[in-house]
Amino acid sequence: MRFLTAKLFCYNKAQTKEGHLVVHMKVRGVALDQQMNPVVLLVDQTETLALPIWIGQAEATAIAMELQGVKAPRPMTHDLLRSVLQTLAISVTRIVVTEVKDSTYFAEIHLAGNGKPLIIDSRPSDAIALALRSEAPIFVADNVAEQAIALKKPLDEEMEEFRKFLESVKPSDFKGPVH
Repeated sequence: MRFLTAKLFCYNKAQTKEGHLVVHMKVRGVALDQQMNPVVLLVDQTETLALPIWIGQAEATAIAMELQGVKAPRPMTHDLLRSVLQTLAISVTRIVVTEVKDSTYFAEIHLAGNGKPLIIDSRPSDAIALALRSEAPIFVADNVAEQAIALKKPLDEEMEEFRKFLESVKPSDFKGPVH
């Protein structure tokens, strides 16, 4: 896995505020595991790595709606945040899933406005929902990318296997709490 991750950095390199290398990812979809917990699946640009992140129901709905192009009759929280940022002439330049501590993922939202970069701490699910609405790139830190699953088959076959995996897995199968 280490070799594969290093190879990806040659093509999709970026750095966090601390200078850590990150992998450019995209959202492949949202699914439910066996316990009906929502999971967002991030994949690298070449679809050779997959990173499942368990998220909340509201965030899963927000991500799924944006992926499917469904617009709510009234702005949802992430739509409201995007509108506020646009009104203030602040853009989302990228989001970075920065680390995993005790099975909890952490992220940063990178903003730019008035020539000044800002970095905001965030849950990955909120950062992803905002990135999708802002068409901002999604990155995962090297240490987080090490948690990813290496894909050896075409992604559609992998997705079918992933669906089967989600039907059988439960959060208690993992060490510590999964958030």
